[in-house]
Amino acid sequence: MKDLNLDYFEEAAKFVQSHPKVKGPSIGVIGSGKGAQLAFSMASFLPNIAAVVSINGCISNTTTALRCGSFILPGLPFNLDKISAMDSGVYDVTEALEDPLDPAYRESCILLEKANAHFLFIVGEDDRHWKCSVYADIAVKHLTGHGKTNFTLLSYPNAGHRIDPPYSLFFPVSLDPVLGVHVLGGGQLKAHAVAQIESWKKILEFLHLHLG
Repeated sequence: MKDLNLDYFEEAAKFVQSHPKVKGPSIGVIGSGKGAQLAFSMASFLPNIAAVVSINGCISNTTTALRCGSFILPGLPFNLDKISAMDSGVYDVTEALEDPLDPAYRESCILLEKANAHFLFIVGEDDRHWKCSVYADIAVKHLTGHGKTNFTLLSYPNAGHRIDPPYSLFFPVSLDPVLGVHVLGGGQLKAHAVAQIESWKKILEFLHLHLG
């Protein structure tokens, strides 16, 4: 994956803000997985981001560097030695992402404390793509440590990585675009479906509350 530039996402935000059907000036951003990291970065570096929904995100920028003007967030790497192959040919990458709290990777941490946005953290407790419950706890402690209370954490037992809108297909296994192999996503069908339905209601309530 090539390095990313926040200018691209700033252009998209400005396009949305200028749309005649958007109330503005503030907007909300929803991101899942890597997309959640980009949503965090938008809220931290761009103006008028009032609400961020993170679905199984990580507080650190992962995999590839993200340029934010003159500031660069290096990518928190995956440790390929911690990836295990199953008999089915599917890979388990749960332990592969390096520890965001490791001082060696401190510069990858997204500066959430700089954001004026409100955050909604949605967590699938059976996420097998990475340790999203741990990462959400880190984010909450990070914000709290900076005197912030602008967050809500919702955690869903037995839900996996891809908590998509209600009635979306359930993907316990998916093709990882970075690694290029099929990886476990986790989750149990019924519990995951319930999480999709319930979290979507909460997302809409959250966006209505903070965007008017």
